[in-house]
Parts: sequence; structure tokens; C-alpha cells
Amino acid sequence: MVRIRNRLIAPFLAPMIIGSLAIQAQETGVVAPREIRLRVEGDVPRPLQLSADDLAKLPHKKVRARDADGKETEFEGVSLFELLKAAEIQLEYDLRGPALASYLLVEAADGYRAVFALPELDPGNTDRVIILADRREGKPLDPKEGPLRIVVPGEKRHYRWVRQVVSIKLKKS
Repeated sequence: MVRIRNRLIAPFLAPMIIGSLAIQAQETGVVAPREIRLRVEGDVPRPLQLSADDLAKLPHKKVRARDADGKETEFEGVSLFELLKAAEIQLEYDLRGPALASYLLVEAADGYRAVFALPELDPGNTDRVIILADRREGKPLDPKEGPLRIVVPGEKRHYRWVRQVVSIKLKKS
């Protein structure tokens, strides 16, 4: 650690030093790990606080989808269905009656929110796989969109492609 004695120069040097370290990290590919904390909560039998290590233990899927620029891109992450299973939510054959009115509320760090009906996530009901992505084209997501983001293949508008996801809540109506 460099200690700067001149307090008049310190405010100008600190941003230059930090910026230099960021440029070196980009050039070498060495980036400090981002802390991932995801809450799965609400009307769930088993609320979860997941770290990057916890998410890595869950089954991952790769999906191809068009990004906001229209470019075909490969995303990788955990399907929302698998996250619900980890929270001990029963879908598939139990998804009928009042359970059909249940939904997921996905929330971003900036407060942006989107809703998904449970039948949209059930592989017994649809072939589309909606994922909580942590990788794009084999690399960790850019800080502007990650570390976690929702990817909804086939949607023409990306209104529900929530960036910087921090929580997923099951709600019953």
C-alpha cells in the first residue's frame, strides 16, 4: 500500500492509481470476484441466500437468445425452475388450481422488477427455459448487466431481462 503524505495531492492521485489498477486488471484478465448474493424468498418452504459457490452447485443450462442489439448470443446459468426446486417449491404435477395464480417477482439492485407466472417456468408446461444467467459467451457477465441477469429466450422486447438481480420472491395471489 502506498502512503501519500501530501494531502493536497492525495485527492488527485488516488483516482489515477485506482484507474491504473482497473486498466491493468482489464489487460491481464484478472478481475476481482464480484460478491454474489441472491435471495430466494416469499411464499417458499425453504428461503435461500445464495452465493456464487451455491449457484455453481446447481445444474446449469446454456441457452441461445438474441440480446438487446439483436445479436445471437449464448448465455449460461441456472434455470428459474431449478432455483424453485432448491427452495423446495413443487411444480410439475402440483401446478394446478390456486397454484396457477402464483408468480415470481424478480428484483434488481436498482429496484427494477419483473413478474413471471409459474406455468412459464415449468418444463412440463413449456419448452422455453428462462435462466438466471451468470455467463455470456463463456465469460462472466459485464458489471452493467451482472453478476446475475434474467434471460428470456424468444421474447422480442427485453422488458423482463432483469439485470443485476438481487432477489426472487414467490407470491401467491
